[in-house]
Amino acid sequence: MKIKELNRLIEHLDLVNKKIKKYEKKKIIRKQSSDKNEILGHVEKSEHNLKFILDNLRMGYFDWCITGCYYAVYHAALALIIARDHVSKNHDATLCILIKEYYKHGINKEDVKLINKFFLDYQDLLFYIHSKNRREEATYSSSYKFDRKIVEELRLKAISFVNKVKEILRGQPKRYKSL
Repeated sequence: MKIKELNRLIEHLDLVNKKIKKYEKKKIIRKQSSDKNEILGHVEKSEHNLKFILDNLRMGYFDWCITGCYYAVYHAALALIIARDHVSKNHDATLCILIKEYYKHGINKEDVKLINKFFLDYQDLLFYIHSKNRREEATYSSSYKFDRKIVEELRLKAISFVNKVKEILRGQPKRYKSL
């Protein structure tokens, strides 16, 4: 999502609700009762990906580290939206749900922008495009040379986001004490 549109959504939550209704109409977002085991499974998958990244970083498989970072963040975001009884089929829709359900209730403006940059922004040449392109390149390209510094930056941002998600989930009414 372009930063200008993101800022408008953050400032005007009524626009978020309109976008969500559009996504629901197109069946990109749907309501679904939250399943504690599914939420915990996504958090565990995020943590598993973080361990996978560290192991591959030690072995020098930087291409797989990029892929692991993307999926660590992806599963953490899914855990959050499922905890609020939603399922989403695309990143913009997921971001709208995160803004509606968590903005000022665990996620602040900087967090929303970080999520957008890291995970949800297809258009901007900001951090997420950089990491997304690398994830796709790492997954599908025959090229496998990546800079350790870039991979380490991605890994630290992924860890930070997963930890934030666990903190948010622990504070939810349906407490997830095992996180």
